Amino acid sequence: MELPDFRIIDLIDIVLFAALIFYLYRLVKGTAAINIFIGIVIIYLIYQVTVFLKMEMLSRALGAFTGAGVFALIVVFQQEIRRFLLMIGSTNFTSKRRLLRQLRIFKADVDNHNSVVDEIVTACKRMSATKTGALIAIKRDGSLDFLKSSGDTMDIVVNAPIIQSIFYKNSTLHDGAMIIEENKITATRVILPVSDNRKIPQRFGLRHRAALGLTERSNALAIIVSEETGQVSLVINGEFESYEDMDDLSDKIKSHLA
Repeated sequence: MELPDFRIIDLIDIVLFAALIFYLYRLVKGTAAINIFIGIVIIYLIYQVTVFLKMEMLSRALGAFTGAGVFALIVVFQQEIRRFLLMIGSTNFTSKRRLLRQLRIFKADVDNHNSVVDEIVTACKRMSATKTGALIAIKRDGSLDFLKSSGDTMDIVVNAPIIQSIFYKNSTLHDGAMIIEENKITATRVILPVSDNRKIPQRFGLRHRAALGLTERSNALAIIVSEETGQVSLVINGEFESYEDMDDLSDKIKSHLA
């Protein structure tokens, strides 16, 4: 049997396909869909081998299964597909904003964001000291309107004392999440979607699961203050991000918002 000529375009094709599989794997890693994803990849690879070896009966059977399974995959992976499309759209938009910022068009916005982040981190540091539980969602590129309807609409300029007073345990607004957009607190008592990630440590409660759920379904970032330990956590893209101290936390948030 003669092997087909291998071209440079074939190598590019393989690399791009591998990159696509890698990013899809990252989207479903740690969720209930990971076993389904692995099974689909195995079936697809077997199908390609049968086509290459011209095993007609098996290749037709697997081809029919693959074709019919597309509609089922849309249902099974609807959340992952949403996150994948959001990731593509957000990356494109972010790159445009970075280009404009290089032209100093958005310098005022950057300074404003830095001031807002400083207020948020100051509030988190104080709430950490008193073990005041808090969950803050900060908008980046994508809209959070689909979440705000579950809470109370607000229009308050961000500052540390306001954030602390909202999450004070006797406040009527302390339950649920706070949403911050630009320099405004736009909603409180918001109900966030809870992650079904099975790798979340048992010590983490609903606030942490809700923060993961938010960042799995949107491009926002989330900050949690634990009511039990006072630990401040940063979550982005469905993963916890480590930091050394509060100054480092502030720098990381500013970097993500940039």
